[in-house]
Amino acid sequence: MTFAGRVAAQAVEPPVAASSEQTIADFTLRDYAGVTFTSAASSRQPILVVVFLGTECPLAKLYAPRIQRLADDYRARGVVVVAIDSNVQDSLADLKLFARNHQLSLPLLKDPGAAVADLFDARRTPEAFVLDAERVVRYRGRIDDQYGVGTMRPSPKRHDLRAALDELLAKTAVSLPRTDPIGCFIGRTKKPDPKSPVTFSNQIARIFNAHCVDCHRPGEIGPFSLTDYAKAAGWADTIAEATATDRMPPWHAAPHVGKFTGDRRLSATDKKLIADWVAAGAPEGDRSQLPPTPKFLDAGWQLPRAPDVVVPMSAEPFAVPAEGAVEYQHFIVDPKFKEDKWFTAAEVKPGNRAVVHHLMVFAVSKEFLSSGGFTSLEGYTVGYVPGMRVTSFPPGMAKRIPAGSQLVFQVHYTTVGTRQLDLSQLGLQLVDPSKIQYEVVTGSAIKPSIVIPPRIARYRATADSVRIAHGSYLLSMTPHMHLRGASFNY
Repeated sequence: MTFAGRVAAQAVEPPVAASSEQTIADFTLRDYAGVTFTSAASSRQPILVVVFLGTECPLAKLYAPRIQRLADDYRARGVVVVAIDSNVQDSLADLKLFARNHQLSLPLLKDPGAAVADLFDARRTPEAFVLDAERVVRYRGRIDDQYGVGTMRPSPKRHDLRAALDELLAKTAVSLPRTDPIGCFIGRTKKPDPKSPVTFSNQIARIFNAHCVDCHRPGEIGPFSLTDYAKAAGWADTIAEATATDRMPPWHAAPHVGKFTGDRRLSATDKKLIADWVAAGAPEGDRSQLPPTPKFLDAGWQLPRAPDVVVPMSAEPFAVPAEGAVEYQHFIVDPKFKEDKWFTAAEVKPGNRAVVHHLMVFAVSKEFLSSGGFTSLEGYTVGYVPGMRVTSFPPGMAKRIPAGSQLVFQVHYTTVGTRQLDLSQLGLQLVDPSKIQYEVVTGSAIKPSIVIPPRIARYRATADSVRIAHGSYLLSMTPHMHLRGASFNY
């Protein structure tokens, strides 16, 4: 707590619907370069694996390298692996870029009108199908069990797709023939209701502008953009699911507590409008009613004025790997402050917003650094999370960075399926010490290790208390539980 003191292609042949025995008829598609793939041509191979992908779905991005490795590992054993993109919102250029960024050599095919997705009854990306020599579906579902809805294991416990392949190649029955895929809905072409009172131009764009485009716009951490109709319509089913389950917008404060600054939650009316819009086929409506897209200062600093001091987190960018969990990274910088620095506004500017999950900057002494690490918010200076950029204080209030302090950038990175580089920066807007009436300080009541006994519901843990001096003004409170949590009380 702080207190003061987001080109259609033509299929060469239309696919034929699957039979009741779940045998998939032959289909023919082209990739982004116009190269034709016909499933009948792979009939000499004992197994065909078809994986449905999308160029912007976060899980499709993460799994694309794994699917390529699987194709490489099983090629000599007679397995053919192809990927299909059935999303109406993904162009041939999008596929080409996706294949290049993820170093895919396997066929990446465009499925106009989602005809082949309909043939398979595919619903999500990524979703995998294993077909035997007779082209009967023997497995369908997820690639592995690492990811769930809102959850992630450090590594998979079961590699479902590989297990199915191994069992088929060993001429045994697939032990787990179906699993639930986790990911984004395939963006199918819809038939908008021309009489729908709810349209993108009239109501939905306004809702997105107010609650979503801060993150869902080009260059931001949101995986797809919601600033134009065509892209939003392609994501309509996923949007409906995410908003109905309150996964988006991300906001978890209990509604009965009261009002919060920066509250992002959708009202019941807004959620119903989105649901009605999707149910009506996501109609665009009258473009003359479309509200203007909000303006954002993406390229430069968002501080009230140019920063007086800019401190990069390191001399060289940090390389974020394509996959896996990245431990918190700590970058220690000596800003060479010979005297105390007082700032009334600060901004952490992430170098790569696609991978910077959050970032906190601490100002600590060399002695503290040598004492064993962070067990509290000692020296907390400023932070960044998606949607929050500038920290500023009321007039007469400022925070102090003591002379000789070292700045520690603590960064949590998320992987996105391709290697990324980040070089984040801190910008400070300084103030004359003589104009300061209140020093802003950050304290913490923290419990660094909580062991939850097995089979205990609603386990309660209590952190240490912190004493606030008489005459202080409470500016903000920031409850946080890193891995597990049901509720939080102050």
